[in-house]
Amino acid sequence: MNRLHKPGLLRQKLIRRSVLLGAVQGVLVFGLGVQMHRIMAGQNRFFRLLAEENRLNIRLIPPVRGLVFDRLGQPVAYNGPNYKIDMVREQAKNPETVLRRLQTLVPISDEDIATALEKMQKYRGFVPITVAQNLDWQHIAAVSINSPALPGITTELGHHRIYPQAKDFAHIVGYVGPVSDHDFKNRNDDDPLLLIPQFQIGKTGVERRIDVPLRGKAGVEQIEVNSIGRVMRVLKREEPDPGANVQLTIDNRLQAYAFERLGNESGSAVVMDLRNGDLVALVSAPTFDPNKFVHGISVTDWTEINENKYKPMLNKAITGTYPPGSTYKMVTALAALRHGIVDKGTSHRCNGFVEVFGRRFHCWNRRGHGRVALHTSLKESCDVYYYKVSQELGIERMSAMARELGLGVSHELDLPAVRSGLVPTKSWKKETHDRNWVVGDTINASIGQGFVLSSPVQLAVMTARIATGTKISPRLINAIDNRPQPVKGREPINIEPDHLETVRKAMWAVVNERGGTAGGSRLHRRDVEMAGKTGTSQVRYITREERERGVFRNEDLPWERRDHALFIGYAPADSPRFAVSVVVEHGGSGSKKAAPVARDILQKALNLAPDMNYRTVPNRKTAERASEKA
Repeated sequence: MNRLHKPGLLRQKLIRRSVLLGAVQGVLVFGLGVQMHRIMAGQNRFFRLLAEENRLNIRLIPPVRGLVFDRLGQPVAYNGPNYKIDMVREQAKNPETVLRRLQTLVPISDEDIATALEKMQKYRGFVPITVAQNLDWQHIAAVSINSPALPGITTELGHHRIYPQAKDFAHIVGYVGPVSDHDFKNRNDDDPLLLIPQFQIGKTGVERRIDVPLRGKAGVEQIEVNSIGRVMRVLKREEPDPGANVQLTIDNRLQAYAFERLGNESGSAVVMDLRNGDLVALVSAPTFDPNKFVHGISVTDWTEINENKYKPMLNKAITGTYPPGSTYKMVTALAALRHGIVDKGTSHRCNGFVEVFGRRFHCWNRRGHGRVALHTSLKESCDVYYYKVSQELGIERMSAMARELGLGVSHELDLPAVRSGLVPTKSWKKETHDRNWVVGDTINASIGQGFVLSSPVQLAVMTARIATGTKISPRLINAIDNRPQPVKGREPINIEPDHLETVRKAMWAVVNERGGTAGGSRLHRRDVEMAGKTGTSQVRYITREERERGVFRNEDLPWERRDHALFIGYAPADSPRFAVSVVVEHGGSGSKKAAPVARDILQKALNLAPDMNYRTVPNRKTAERASEKA
């Protein structure tokens, strides 16, 4: 009986197992179907985008850089055409042979050919390699005519920066150059333009400080590529937004004249419009040609600049700091008047020196000036008067006045490396030198020596504030993309008007009264007078032995050991319009070297004043057309 039932039991087990296996398979097939449906329907967009990324690429289009103009609307930085020649390796059967043919038509060296061939080995055959650039139209025409014999060669038109006034504006405008690894690592923005090969950014001057508005915004080109990345066609293009145009406050005529007047001297000249603080001239000499830097300066040119002892790359107007010498005496005088230590009638006797704790502090006039009051002390630049006044005044009150007049302050200019100079205090010396302040430090500071340092632009600001009685501040940019930049410092300065008037009269006497240290530098106009102050600052210590045997004349010393020559002034004296500061490095006497230069520059500014109004400049939408016109 049991044996008869065994086959039936086996069939039942097989049936149950088949049903179970079928159910499991059904579940698996159902799950797979659901997943496939989710992929096709739910993630369809995702995979379609992946496919598009394999087919479409986005390419950035560099914008036209904004232009820079002077106050008269003359371009001082614009974009010229840059004709260049590219080669596509896969289109040239023998690249070296083609390049040798090209060499007979355009100026490319054997080194250029070797460099191009080396680059071709690093990139795919369809990638264009630049072989030559900065060519003129005649070269491009020659290549075009001979194109059948030059397979793989194409001509392209781009832009490159041109500085027409070159040396006159080199320290102000600066120059551009390709983005370096250092620039990329130290960037403070995420502009995709920085990723474009050979894209140029501002390296110095206004080009650097206003680089972001000047560079504009990138355009976008959507292109179709094949499986190996070759461009097949352009699908969409959004044009780039050109950079903003910038207008300076500088007058190119006065700027050029100031350079010419400084001649071969090493130094600086700054001219400030007292109506609004406009810097109408900002000169640092000697200078350099910024056009040489745009595409990479040669080793020879860089060595010549770098080894020049007069430091042509340094913007001495804002970065150079010098002992202000006797031009600082107005600071001491105004501080002493404020604190009641002197008045117009207070006098001191000058016998040629004062002795403090066994040390002699000499006047520039070894025989002395006799008894002098404040007016004469400034007119004849008596050192002893300020030695005596400063001992009662103290360094803290002197330094406070200096800062009110714009010294020891880094003025807000759209230029890099604006120095603040140095207005010393007791705490500064302790922190910096770990030494206590002594009376001798105060005495030296009273005539702008010792630790005191000022830049030419600071000296111009000090002069402007004395002349106007306001907190006038320097301004270099008039407008960015036709948006006017603010004028600062119209409010009155915190100095008694009669104290300012006392100092102004003395500055007028420096130039126009008999015995004034700048009496030989009066304006060559009978209807206008200038007020000013000479300064001569020592760069070396004169020993007692040298004084006893007779101090060497500046002309007999090596250039770097001679005194600096300074002059500050303003005109017209009765209705100030312009302030000037001039520093001639190691020029010797301020009255002989700096004052005549300042006089001539001020006179030129006054002659140009009626025609020094701003002219309208193009906005950013016409930047490219303005470049072509320039």
